[in-house]
Amino acid sequence: METAMRLTDVRKRYGGVAALDGVDLEIRPGETVAVLGPNGAGKTTLLSVALGLVDPDAGTASLLGGSPAATVGTGRVGALLQDGGLIDDVRVDELVTAVAGMYPAPVPVHEVLTAAGLTEFATRRVHGLSGGQRQRVRFGLALAGDPRLLVLDEPTVGLDVESRRALWRRVRERAALGHTVIFSTHYLAEAADNAHRIVLLARGKVIADGDVARITSMVGDGEVRFRLDGADRQALNRLPGVHAVQVDGTAVTLTTGDPDATLRALFAAYDGVRGVRTAGADLETAFVRLTGGEL
Repeated sequence: METAMRLTDVRKRYGGVAALDGVDLEIRPGETVAVLGPNGAGKTTLLSVALGLVDPDAGTASLLGGSPAATVGTGRVGALLQDGGLIDDVRVDELVTAVAGMYPAPVPVHEVLTAAGLTEFATRRVHGLSGGQRQRVRFGLALAGDPRLLVLDEPTVGLDVESRRALWRRVRERAALGHTVIFSTHYLAEAADNAHRIVLLARGKVIADGDVARITSMVGDGEVRFRLDGADRQALNRLPGVHAVQVDGTAVTLTTGDPDATLRALFAAYDGVRGVRTAGADLETAFVRLTGGEL
């Protein structure tokens, strides 16, 4: 089976900075993959190289079994990019019609307008739209060719809550049809809710690859939450496995690499512990610990 996207030992430098440093990545047809990483990790460069918009310094990229340029030219790829420009002095419906006409088997224009939430301002000119509305236009243009592979770079930037929900509903609908979706985002909840697989980048390298459970298991941490009167932060920090203590009044959260050992020592040391709950590490914790970066 052909791969949806393949990068082999891809390297790209901008001056003295390695945006991509030997990236190997294979994405199979039908997957929904989130590319995560702190600012400067190489997310946009990775997608740009994969789409043939940026030439790598070394390595190769392919889409749906062919070169990026050739595959994009067949209309099987749709993309929403952070820096994607729009023609300003045209109506929204005119722009969608023009772009759809470039594809061999486009989605009917009225369906694109509905899917992207453009119907209410379809007759307005692009230059009069808000930032969020322009982002919805970009999403509509990415759908216009009925792509087998949809690439979205920070797709919900500038969108309100309802627009975000609508966009992800449409993305999930396409994924349910067996189409491949690859997206980058700074919103970890979007990745956890919508991706089957997460690729975590840091310093131009893939440092983790798998579903949310696999990513969070890599940090090996858990949380022990409870209530305790007069909690002593320093004493709690000396319990086995504990490497972070958070105290808010009587509420205490211990981040620990060995929850079982922490709990045994906690009950042995304190009689007044109550309301104990345990939880595994979440995606945010794993992101920060693995990348050393900030959200």
